[in-house]
This record gives sequence, structure tokens and C-alpha cells, in this order.
Amino acid sequence: RLPTEYEWEYASRGGRIGNKYPWGGPYARNGKGCMLANFKPMRGDYGASDGGVYPVRADSYFPNDFGLYNMSGNVSEWTQTKWDEGTNAFAHDLNGNYDVYVKEHSDDAQEQAKLSKTPITQKRKVIRGGSWKDVAYFIECGARTYEYQDTSKCYIGFRCVQTYIGRSNM
Repeated sequence: RLPTEYEWEYASRGGRIGNKYPWGGPYARNGKGCMLANFKPMRGDYGASDGGVYPVRADSYFPNDFGLYNMSGNVSEWTQTKWDEGTNAFAHDLNGNYDVYVKEHSDDAQEQAKLSKTPITQKRKVIRGGSWKDVAYFIECGARTYEYQDTSKCYIGFRCVQTYIGRSNM
């Protein structure tokens, strides 16, 4: 399944609390000036100097503390969480996920008529992580944006998660 946006953010931070980027530092470049993720460093500059003008190999940059590659940059990632600008105003602390699935097509004519009346705002899903075409703000662990669930884009991918059933080792 796709992760919720909160599962995605936890995985992105790699067990660190309050870090801006998955690698833990406050900057998108290291001390030598090399980029730590595949993103557009400035408006209009796609970073041709580092070869990241499009998605690159997954292991082109270092993983975070959980061993996950490209939690920031390269391609944005779908989550199962529905997008709403005011989610924080009505989501509860104990269940913060706002999840709605809207079916796109049905062979039944009556059901298809109902589906066609679904507001377009119900079809938006949260994407996280930023991509090769995004500026540094969107590769921050806490940055979020959306896309319509019935579209495909060259800059959006996905990461699957598996629900753990069992006891914790703690």
C-alpha cells in the first residue's frame, strides 16, 4: 500500500526529530558545495553541473539513517492521504490521517453518473519529497503539496509500505 503522509515523513526523517532534511543537516549542500539530493538548486537552473537534470539512479546520493534512498529529491512520492489546505484544523491528534478514496471509473452507468459529480477537490492526494524539478523548499521533510490522483507525471513516483502485524521488539 502507499504510506500515509505521516508514515512517509517519519521514514523521511530517519528517526531524527526536527531535522529539515533526511540527512539531518540544515543545508541542501555539503561543506564542499555538492548537492545532497537531486533538485533544482535555483530558479531556472536544473543543476546541469551535477548531472541531475532528470531522475537519476536511486543510489546516486547517500541514504538517510533508516537506509532509505531519495527521501528528498529525484521524484516526489504519492501518499494515500487526501489533500486539504485545512487538514490540521479538523484532523485529530490520535488519528491524523485524512483518507478518502474516490473511484475514477465504473462500468455501471448509474454509478458512473454519481462518480462524474464528485467534486474535483476530492481527487487530490498529498505528494511529498520534492523532485528533480523542484526548488529546495519542496525537498524539506515537512513540505507538502498535492496532485490529482488520476494523473501521471514524470516527476512523481511511489514507495510502498507494508503494515507490520505482530509485536514490537521493544
